[in-house]
Amino acid sequence: MADQSPIRVMVVDDHPMWRDAVARDLAEAGLDVVATAGEGAKAVRVAPAVRPTVAVIDLQLPDIGGVEVTRRLLEGAEPPRVLVLSASGEQADVLEAVKAGATGYLVKSARREELLEAVRLVHAGEAVYTPGLAGLVLGEYRRMAAAPDHVGEADAPSLTPRETEVLRLVAKGLGYKQIAERLSVSHRTVQNHVQNTLSKLHLHNRVELARYAIDRGLDEE
Repeated sequence: MADQSPIRVMVVDDHPMWRDAVARDLAEAGLDVVATAGEGAKAVRVAPAVRPTVAVIDLQLPDIGGVEVTRRLLEGAEPPRVLVLSASGEQADVLEAVKAGATGYLVKSARREELLEAVRLVHAGEAVYTPGLAGLVLGEYRRMAAAPDHVGEADAPSLTPRETEVLRLVAKGLGYKQIAERLSVSHRTVQNHVQNTLSKLHLHNRVELARYAIDRGLDEE
């Protein structure tokens, strides 16, 4: 089933004015800002108590970097989905964050409306990137899929024909709305197919799902 739980956000950034502005924008949009933190260690410490569903994290923190904070949060019993909000759009930073498990990555030049939409989509399990970064991530997954230990589709658990069709479109980089239009179904139906597929494959988010599909060459079909 699609995630319909309330959106509970933790904002992690070491610049007080920026952190407070992001938290205020989210709260004014009706989202529940359950915590803010200026240090990675504090974010990791308070997360189990406040149980955010989305953590908005800067990469440059004074103690533990945002990539390591992402890893530690995702190791928790109730891991949030992570949206990185960074001043950096460098390839290495983006790929490290995604490999650590981040579901989305925005640069800080993003508009308020883009941030709000990104938080909502990441909460729903959909990967979100600043324009131009999605291709970078998918390209890296395709490069990794070219390794000699490439796994065939026959190794995949049993998926329904529609789940496999949705998986192929995820591998091609389409978002939920685009997939819904392509298949003439509702956005929620696509979310349900993705959530069912994640459960069957024992994956955690749409980023991992895209990598899984690309590893099996589904983006080329």
